[in-house]
Amino acid sequence: MMLRQRHLLGLEGYPAEDIQTIIDTAFKFREVLDRPIKKVPSLQGVTIVNLFFENSTRTRISFELAQKRLSADTVNFSVSSSSLKKGESFKDTAQNIEAMKIDAVVMRHPTPGAPKHLTEFIDSVVINAGDGTHEHPTQAILDMMSLHEKFGKLKGLKIGILGDIAHSRVALSNIYGLLIMGAEVTLCGPPNLIPPFIKDLGVNVNTNVDEVIEWADALNVLRIQRERMGLGLIPSIREYRAMFGITQERLDHHKKEIVIMHPGPMNRGVEIDGTVADGDQAIILNQVLNGVASRMAILYLLCGGKFSEEDES
Repeated sequence: MMLRQRHLLGLEGYPAEDIQTIIDTAFKFREVLDRPIKKVPSLQGVTIVNLFFENSTRTRISFELAQKRLSADTVNFSVSSSSLKKGESFKDTAQNIEAMKIDAVVMRHPTPGAPKHLTEFIDSVVINAGDGTHEHPTQAILDMMSLHEKFGKLKGLKIGILGDIAHSRVALSNIYGLLIMGAEVTLCGPPNLIPPFIKDLGVNVNTNVDEVIEWADALNVLRIQRERMGLGLIPSIREYRAMFGITQERLDHHKKEIVIMHPGPMNRGVEIDGTVADGDQAIILNQVLNGVASRMAILYLLCGGKFSEEDES
């Protein structure tokens, strides 16, 4: 079973059936990851290039592991040591890499729309691993997989997304994906970090974090992206923590079950306390593991992999 769209560039307008197919397939690969030998030959002979123009820990390692678990051949592209530093264009770099007979590109880039631009001059499958402040579709899919694992469904769930919404590609992809799958979404954060257009997407906005905690089944906590914002958008880290930080004291006050998520990297003591991140309500490390499984599913479905009966046993 393959997907309707050849690339994964974003979740805006993405078919619900395809999201469900990815999640269902990801759960099969999650079983593979629980085995003593965590490898299947599904993408043997397929060559995938990881083209990262921004720093990454979880996403890059997760994709590399997913590729290796599927037996694909993996090539990691380093911008700092490439001919881009000598003045070669992005287009020439990509076309030269494709001339070496690759099958897919996993791309992270600081410019919104860069992965879509890449599809205009190469024929390989393109997967968006985050493009500026635009989208991060594979993160949203692993988040939805983690929610489905916890609750057994997505439809009807109440999900709060808290933090720097304006600069978060994770927030935008989660909004698109969760709404497509029938969940309700409420955004929370400082008013100047919530874009005015966001309500048009069909979400609720509430700047009172305590009211959102009372409402939500799960809370996806985002960090303040100081590397993308100008000065003065938040008064101080201390004030942000007091108003929007998910502290153990705040959760204890509400006395309710709520699932805590975070896409990483975390700023412990700012948007989330260490005791909360490490507590029983948090599924943050499950998200990381599901990131490998969901990216295995995405690569498998987009690159035409084969899942044999032996793989399922």
